[in-house]
Amino acid sequence: MRFPPSFLDEIKARLPVSEVVRRRVKLQKSGREWKGLSPFNSEKTPSFFVNDQKMAWFDFSSGRNGNVFDFVMETEGLTFPEAVERLASEAGLSLPTVTPEMQERERKRTSLQDVLELAAAFFESQLQAQMGARARGYLADRGLGPAIQKQFRIGYSPNEKFALRDYLAGKGATAEQMIETGLLVHGEDIAVPYDRFRDRVMFPICDRGGKVIAFGGRALDKEVSAKYLNSPETPLFHKGSVVYNHHNARKAAHDKGQVIAVEGYVDVISMSVAGFPNVVAPLGTALTPDQCELLWRMSEEPILCFDGDRAGRKAAYRAIDTALPLIGPGKSLRFAFLPDGQDPDDLARSGGHDAIADVLNGARPLVDVMWTRETEAGPLDTPERRAALERRLSELMNEIRDETLRRYYRDEIRSRLDVLSGRGQGGAYQRGGARRAGPQARGGMMPGARPARGGYGGFYQPPAYTAAPPPISAALTRSRVFSGSGGIARREAEILLNLLNHPGLLAQYAEDLAEIEFVGRETTRLRSAMTALAAETYADHVELRLALDRMGLEPERLAVEAAALPMPWPLKPDAAENDAGEVLRQALALHRRARALHRELKSAEIALGEDASEQNLARLREIQAELSGIEGREAAVEGFGLSSGREGQVL
Repeated sequence: MRFPPSFLDEIKARLPVSEVVRRRVKLQKSGREWKGLSPFNSEKTPSFFVNDQKMAWFDFSSGRNGNVFDFVMETEGLTFPEAVERLASEAGLSLPTVTPEMQERERKRTSLQDVLELAAAFFESQLQAQMGARARGYLADRGLGPAIQKQFRIGYSPNEKFALRDYLAGKGATAEQMIETGLLVHGEDIAVPYDRFRDRVMFPICDRGGKVIAFGGRALDKEVSAKYLNSPETPLFHKGSVVYNHHNARKAAHDKGQVIAVEGYVDVISMSVAGFPNVVAPLGTALTPDQCELLWRMSEEPILCFDGDRAGRKAAYRAIDTALPLIGPGKSLRFAFLPDGQDPDDLARSGGHDAIADVLNGARPLVDVMWTRETEAGPLDTPERRAALERRLSELMNEIRDETLRRYYRDEIRSRLDVLSGRGQGGAYQRGGARRAGPQARGGMMPGARPARGGYGGFYQPPAYTAAPPPISAALTRSRVFSGSGGIARREAEILLNLLNHPGLLAQYAEDLAEIEFVGRETTRLRSAMTALAAETYADHVELRLALDRMGLEPERLAVEAAALPMPWPLKPDAAENDAGEVLRQALALHRRARALHRELKSAEIALGEDASEQNLARLREIQAELSGIEGREAAVEGFGLSSGREGQVL
């Protein structure tokens, strides 16, 4: 055996298929996959697809398919060992030396997996036996019936010191194998190794391929010091590099375009039962860099779903510090916080799918939660304290390694600091880089205001705030995103006009278009029609317009076109599709966030009306600040306009 399977798996895990394929094939995003022209046949319509989640490519014109090694062999005429050598170098891996010792390690690895599989089957059988009655009762109380137990291979470890040991020994497993897999506790002061897991509900932990590599056990006895107990580190199991339910969540995450991370085994299972199979969990530790990379292979913006208590916020804050050096374009995190006192399992059982969906729909971007953490750290009522806040934020920005993203974060934080300090209540960047100065910037303290005692939502708090919210920018007041009334919202019109003038983007963004929430009647009707037409192919923008007009939607189309005037250049039909697509991607993301913020703003207003506390005021002002920033944000991407001969221009 020249290359151990574990070595080949590591190469595939480190090198997404799309990364290797795009060196020879121009790929374009198509839903959850990538598509391009076949490298094996001459064609005009793409029939070559890449699926990073499945670690595979498919060429329907030639009938070929395979993994990353097959692609290199097929396109470069290399042998399998040559392809492995090439890709291992790119992945930063040294080729394993073929020795008897290496072959023995691989054989041992396989045998250890066999032992763990036997243990999983044993635990499953014990759960269904008489002694598993108490464990079955616990699971039933959590809403996890027999079908779910079978699906997730949940088991029970008897409250005996040698039950598993004796069972495995009867199947031919050695004591050394049981110790090496972490199933037995041993040591110099332990004369006879004994079962690690006793009287616990058992959750098998699997690798990405579904092979059992470890266990997590939940104690049934409340007096046990360790409520949850995981297998120790073994040759197969490194808990910082694994997430629970990875093998099940991969396909669901690919289908939904999203992955959710929660804190515990039961949380994962309960959310799966509630209709969210794209859920994983770290293994009893803070999120690690390796786990972040695993999540990003499944989704560009994983949602971390934490309990709403102090411990949940601390876990979120630790995740920020882990992720900041790793984030970049297409690699970030969002944070969803549950109602205080509830975990995902509680919410799934009390509110079901809709309650969980509401929480996930309100997920906040990383920059938001980072801002909250730093501004909640203490009062900001003196210049020195505000300067300390600015210094802390600046140091955090330095953690971001991606230069372009770091620049955008600095712009975002500067805008928020300006709003916070009263230098720019409008806060948003204007065309050409100019800023609006809000009332506080022009006149200092708002009329009738009094100094705030602390908090982070602004340095002056108007009296009787529940009757009169702080002022917002004039542009935001006029915006339909904020007011919910008036004419067609500009951003909604621009999203639709972009697709009208670039029909090639319609199929690519059909799912996003179908899911996005519009407030305008005209834009909603036109959006629905364009979604229905996404499966068709149109020669140009004129043909797409004619198709809509034949459906009786000419008035809506004309209204949308008028609302988007003056038309930014990337939206024009002669703009390069790459530039138009980048603008569309940003516009969709900004619009989704604006709608979520609008809902948050309503909730914040209600909360402030019920409790005029500085904390509620601070949260409302924070939402207003972000809404202001979104309302005036522009497209400014590195290399933007290059395809259209307009490099460096903004909208």
